[in-house]
Amino acid sequence: MTTGQHSGPPLLGVEEEFLVVDADRGEVVPRAATVVDGARPTLGPRVGGEITTLQIETRTDPCQRVDDLAAQLVEGRAAIQAAARSAGLRVIASGSPVLGQAVPPPLTQGPRQDRGTATFRGLHDELAICAVHVHVEQPDRDRAVLIGNHLRAHLPALLALTANSPYWAERDTGYASWRSVTWGRWPVAGPPPYLTSARQYDDHVDMLLDAGALVDHGTIFWDLRLSTHHPTLEVRVADVPVTAVESAALAALVRALVVVAGEAVDRGDEGPRLVPELLRLAYWRAARDGMGGHGVDVATGRLLPAAALAERLLERARPALDAAGDRERVEGWLTWLASDGDGATRQRAAHAVRGRLTDVVDEIASRTAPEEGTPA
Repeated sequence: MTTGQHSGPPLLGVEEEFLVVDADRGEVVPRAATVVDGARPTLGPRVGGEITTLQIETRTDPCQRVDDLAAQLVEGRAAIQAAARSAGLRVIASGSPVLGQAVPPPLTQGPRQDRGTATFRGLHDELAICAVHVHVEQPDRDRAVLIGNHLRAHLPALLALTANSPYWAERDTGYASWRSVTWGRWPVAGPPPYLTSARQYDDHVDMLLDAGALVDHGTIFWDLRLSTHHPTLEVRVADVPVTAVESAALAALVRALVVVAGEAVDRGDEGPRLVPELLRLAYWRAARDGMGGHGVDVATGRLLPAAALAERLLERARPALDAAGDRERVEGWLTWLASDGDGATRQRAAHAVRGRLTDVVDEIASRTAPEEGTPA
């Protein structure tokens, strides 16, 4: 994500991950390369493969206006769905497979992947999971680290808002985001530690590399990290949302939280030192209940309705949302979640009608990239 001199809110970009499924059976299939090849004439470098051959990724260019970002998200989803349909496939925006999960999943081939398998072993058995990553322009790495200290407190609420992976191994896990539970087993995943400078950040990553917990500097999988390729702060906590509308709203909210945190940093506030056990508990509760229950206030340990924690996020972000013209978008998303539920709730609702997981796949696929005339 290259940046230049500009006024207004920071640039932002989004990466979305998807699963490839058979159009008739709804099972995940290792044909990501077919979809990538079919979409590349439209998307160029904005589409690519992932760690398994079940997954593909689309990317936006850096955008300042969220309307432009949303248009690219819609374009990316439409292109991969069209490429999939032409090959008798579909793509779905779900944080975990619904049907046909292979254990271990088929991995893409290469020396880096081989090193990863040698390092992480059985953890690779659960890599068929899909997230959305939001990049916010932050060229000052020291400032970005301090902003990250503020954002750590918001990660559980962002996870609850986007929870969209209730199924695993063709059964309901009872969790709203099983993806985050499986991902949390990795030694280099979850929230980053409290850090006070880019130097300390780099030293910590080097320590993990020396200890054998990383394959290379690019495999630091914290839910909040400095990008290794772009001058951005990357927020990686969320399941991929069912719709592009939700991904765009998430990006707008994340950017606003970054802007507000940056203003606090500029006033000398380096961020709260959270109790690690409370942060871990808040993650677990968000993963279990999503927006359908209660979450943990990371400052006090009190249980609060997830909707109240989301409203608190909105209140914190509101000045920056107003300045960027994004408030209506984010408020509309939260209103939608209050009526229709998070992605996990919608997946379960599709299953409840006839008790068929194929109906879940059909519903997600229809919303991932709606055909013309179909509501998003």
